[in-house]
Amino acid sequence: MRHFNVLWFLLVLVSMSCSSQESDQKLQEQIKSKSYLALGDSYTIGESVPVSDRFPVILVNDLNGKGYNFQEPKIVAKTGWTTDELKAAILKENLSENYDLVTLLIGVNNQYRGRDVENFRLEFADLLQMAIGFANDQPEKVVVVSIPDWGVSPFGSGRDQEKIAKEIDLYNKVKKEETLKRNVTFVDITGISRSGLGIPDYFAKDGLHFSGKMHQLWVNEIMSQYVDLKTSK
Repeated sequence: MRHFNVLWFLLVLVSMSCSSQESDQKLQEQIKSKSYLALGDSYTIGESVPVSDRFPVILVNDLNGKGYNFQEPKIVAKTGWTTDELKAAILKENLSENYDLVTLLIGVNNQYRGRDVENFRLEFADLLQMAIGFANDQPEKVVVVSIPDWGVSPFGSGRDQEKIAKEIDLYNKVKKEETLKRNVTFVDITGISRSGLGIPDYFAKDGLHFSGKMHQLWVNEIMSQYVDLKTSK
């Protein structure tokens, strides 16, 4: 009986040790910070708005407010970049292939420069495949964001706003088609951007780009359509 009690005691100790190790592992997983890569152009870098008002920065703050533990975003974006220019910049960066979240917002400068939409399709598809690769080949960790409509800005008020809107809708149609083909989430913020028509608070001081207040609305949409549903804690 004494030997049985000793054996039972040892088994309990081993069980407690394993349970403690599992708990520690789960705790470490919860504590481990997550990484985020934001790819794009002026809308991603936040042209004419403070750093704190950039949508990737707002997104990280809102994510962490819900209990996630994201690091500061790694942003590869510049005002004026087209799809091919973004790709060239990415190739110069030493980027990891294990980001927990990747966003891609590109295309407005292709539209602004009057580039061929089918050529855009090819270049965008290439960028999207790269984005998936940076997410460790997990499409569920990638979010494609639609092109906002700059035609509603004060800068666009003296231009053919209807033509701009139609072209942006066409580019977004291509983006959505290529995005859904790859089982990636497509978040449409174009309608939200158009709600800013005639409201000065939604635009930056340059009269062309959107303000932090609008960037927050974009983040709200990303959170509701993707993060709350798909990003695991």
